[in-house]
Amino acid sequence: MSQLRAAAARGLRRSGGRAVPPAGQSRKGASPRGGASAPAPDPPPAQHLFSDPAEIEALRGSLLAWYDKCKRDLPWRTLAATEPDADRRAYAVWVSEIMLQQTQVATVIDYYNRWMQKWPTLQALAQASLEEVNELWAGLGYYSRGKRLQEAARKVVSELAGRMPRTAEDLQKLLPGVGRYTAGAIASISYGQATGVVDGNVIRVLCRLRCIGADSSSPAVIDRLWDMANVLVDRSRPGDFNQALMELGATVCVPKAPLCGECPVKQHCRARRRVEKELAFASQKLFGKPVPVPDVEDCGLLAGLWEFPSLPLAQGLQEEKQREALADHLQAWTGWPVAAAGLRLIGEVVHIFSHIHQTYVVYSLPLDGDMTLDPALSPSRWVTEEEFHASAVSTAMKKVLKAHEKQRGESSPGKGSKRKRGAKQQGASSTRPGTQLSLRAFLRAPTSP
Repeated sequence: MSQLRAAAARGLRRSGGRAVPPAGQSRKGASPRGGASAPAPDPPPAQHLFSDPAEIEALRGSLLAWYDKCKRDLPWRTLAATEPDADRRAYAVWVSEIMLQQTQVATVIDYYNRWMQKWPTLQALAQASLEEVNELWAGLGYYSRGKRLQEAARKVVSELAGRMPRTAEDLQKLLPGVGRYTAGAIASISYGQATGVVDGNVIRVLCRLRCIGADSSSPAVIDRLWDMANVLVDRSRPGDFNQALMELGATVCVPKAPLCGECPVKQHCRARRRVEKELAFASQKLFGKPVPVPDVEDCGLLAGLWEFPSLPLAQGLQEEKQREALADHLQAWTGWPVAAAGLRLIGEVVHIFSHIHQTYVVYSLPLDGDMTLDPALSPSRWVTEEEFHASAVSTAMKKVLKAHEKQRGESSPGKGSKRKRGAKQQGASSTRPGTQLSLRAFLRAPTSP
């Protein structure tokens, strides 16, 4: 079920440079004017966190029980579980994690078995030639991975007396080519360090469990997901828990058509709850029952990120009513009179969150003079375009700004314009009677006669 919101896409404030709209705060700090960097973000809303110890324990137990019963039989897991020597165990996990980067599990298995048979220890790999490494790696792609792996093995042998670092921090610091995820995987699986891991599968699982629709590629969001992973990781079986979380994302909580009915932690999944609520809403609407407009904030879709001033709209609301509702909202937000007639329709922007299709009806509002925002009314600030892109904003908000910029470019032909000289603007005056106008024709700004 799609959600409908009206968003004020641009309210210009004149400053030392080009300005963009004030980003209405969705529980996050703002980027100050004057080119300064954005301040540290506030903690995300409670609905995005795992704060109930009882729920955390229940989730751990359910996930580990499922993993023990359903995990795939993979050679590196067998070595990690049976190898008594800590250095060999860490080496076995390390090789698998490097091979699995950008490569599917089914492809890696044969390569991994051949590698471990040829070079079962760090010392054996350190003595190999680069030509031998590349020859065995042929077909896996990204050949620099094998080269870096051997370079790091030689460093362990020559500088660390053949002893692998024992913590995620030291693994990342001392071994070239070992990043935060690989270090966490080695430390938790090989040494039992209670540290979380975050890869693509874990990102998807955590975002669905806590109904996070923010841009998961954002550094701010990634940092929060690492915090969540570190809170969730089981203290007694950290390696198994991390592998279980990744296994869940790889086999059940897949990107498309997830097997929610088979999920061992579905009772903790807020995205699933949201979907059920949307389905119930759609069902009631289908049978003509009066239902309230669903509150998009129930799922905290923007995860505490910055957003333009916006409000939810009822389905089918006419444009005039949309303007009036948005004008009232902006007046309450700014503390200044806002005329509905001054709002200019930009168009619609559709954004797909992890579980909801949401449509933004975008309006712009030019403002003259200096308008100071009252922080007592709403914690929000003006930002320059550069600050906007540097701030923690969602992909949806970037689409809104892009839609505004696109229309502004189309309505202001000049240097760099793609419109040919002498060409008529598409519209009622340039269209044969009886032909259907394109949607773009209705969204263009009127031109002077």
